[in-house]
Amino acid sequence: METVRITEIFFSIQGESRTTGVPTVFVRLTGCPLRCVYCDTAYAFTGGRVMTLFETIERVRAYPARYVTVTGGEPLAQKNCLPLLARLCDEGYEVSLETGGSINVSAVDPRVVRVLDIKTPASGEMAKNHLANLDHLRPRDQLKFVIADRADYEWCVELVAAQRLAARCEVLMSPVHGQLEPGRLADWILEDGLQVRLQVQLHKYLWGDAPGR
Repeated sequence: METVRITEIFFSIQGESRTTGVPTVFVRLTGCPLRCVYCDTAYAFTGGRVMTLFETIERVRAYPARYVTVTGGEPLAQKNCLPLLARLCDEGYEVSLETGGSINVSAVDPRVVRVLDIKTPASGEMAKNHLANLDHLRPRDQLKFVIADRADYEWCVELVAAQRLAARCEVLMSPVHGQLEPGRLADWILEDGLQVRLQVQLHKYLWGDAPGR
């Protein structure tokens, strides 16, 4: 029987990515091999509840949503994340996966929108980036950089240019909440004429750092 370890399943407003503001069911899987210094979901590193894929999907069905986001922790650290994603797609949901970029995404169901979070120098986990994942990006996917300071920003600009990432998919730049002012990052983007999307964590402006929101 296929199971996954779940930290929480909840219905909220999408705070990030292309569907910001859209009611979405979030399935947060437990566990993560990374320890980013600015992580805001450390409560998902351990614990959780083991659920079958059937039970998980039944919980998702209880909410009036068209969109489902599978997140973590690092969801791909659990082998049964892949069949969970596929079954959610089979159910007719529009599914996105939020992954930290350290695990190969090539086996993810092609119906899933992959939101790939490349780790910057200030994260402390840059060395664990699996940059081969960039070769699997499609136009419907999204590439996210969480930026803590000017050095992070310049590193991202260089990578985006060197790999021509903005031509592959949508590039998101997000300031570390409470550390880098969004307006400052916006100014940098405008000064450099970058073809990227500035992203703030809408849910934190609505509800603060409360888990399950």
